[in-house]
Amino acid sequence: MEDVYQRLARHLDNLPGGFPATESGVELRILRRLFTEQEAALAVNLTFISEPVEVIAERVDRDVEEVAAQLEAMSRKGLIFRRRKGGVPLYSASQFVVGIWEYHVNDLDPELIHDVNEYLPHLFQPELWREVPQLRTIPVGESVTVEHEILAYEQAENLVRERERIAVAPCICRREHQMIGEGCDKPMETCLVFGTGADYYVENGLGRYIEVDEALEILRLAEESGLVLQPSNSQRIVNICCCCGCCCQVLLALKRLPKPASLVSSPYVIAYDPDLCVGCGDCVTRCQMDALSLVGDVSVPDLDRCIGCGLCVTTCTSGSLHLVRKPLEEQAKVPSSLARTYVKLARVRGVM
Repeated sequence: MEDVYQRLARHLDNLPGGFPATESGVELRILRRLFTEQEAALAVNLTFISEPVEVIAERVDRDVEEVAAQLEAMSRKGLIFRRRKGGVPLYSASQFVVGIWEYHVNDLDPELIHDVNEYLPHLFQPELWREVPQLRTIPVGESVTVEHEILAYEQAENLVRERERIAVAPCICRREHQMIGEGCDKPMETCLVFGTGADYYVENGLGRYIEVDEALEILRLAEESGLVLQPSNSQRIVNICCCCGCCCQVLLALKRLPKPASLVSSPYVIAYDPDLCVGCGDCVTRCQMDALSLVGDVSVPDLDRCIGCGLCVTTCTSGSLHLVRKPLEEQAKVPSSLARTYVKLARVRGVM
């Protein structure tokens, strides 16, 4: 007979992002660290669509005020999502990633980090990511030349300017690596969250509201520091991650594969002119995907590893590297909203 944590694990696995079972049961250890039995029992009754307290209380046949207090407490702990409509709180189940894990950026401990790092390779399923990634890659700064059309949802500045509320928070990937002595010197406060997500982060003390100019400065610093820009896989975004290849769990998982480029939603790929290369090697060290190497005195790209971020282009002083748009049939379609992304993901996983 299933206990409440097994029921919760199965419930989370029925959400779009999934929460697959393992032989070791590490996923159950994670849930026991995060949820009390009472919290788990309530969480299994939440849907992925936000609902008012009264609806949830009726479903579990409990007092409205009692359920309201528990839901608010659970949302403050980062176990479920909360948004407000006309001042009224609405609650919904949250995926483990992207979701519950990121909401614990300020209360990590080594034991939780150890368990999550053991579990994440099971959560990242390459073929599923190929079909419906939760993040996509966009080019940094001025890495795309004017002769190539760049769509509005491929430009970081446009993505930021179209959203009404912006918050910035620490990167959970660099934070957790730092806590176990495996961190890097890249900027920490780089996770941008928008709209109701921004409200949740600020209300929960996970981040702070910022204006457009500061958000753009954070992205400029990210590019300068050699970070890959990965917004949510939707034209109207809810977040932008600024990722390094040494800490980011998505990039780390991709780098373990022989041909990661085939899994990434990105409209661009690198092109190069060996006659212009001066062999300085700056692009090799700047690439977060190990997609460039020096062969003799010339930098040579591995197109099976290039995800089209443009970081090498903005550091190349000789002009030998530039981004080109992939053929139309090789460009992944970007859903208009994250809701559409999740519907597609749920259908591909067979949970809808």
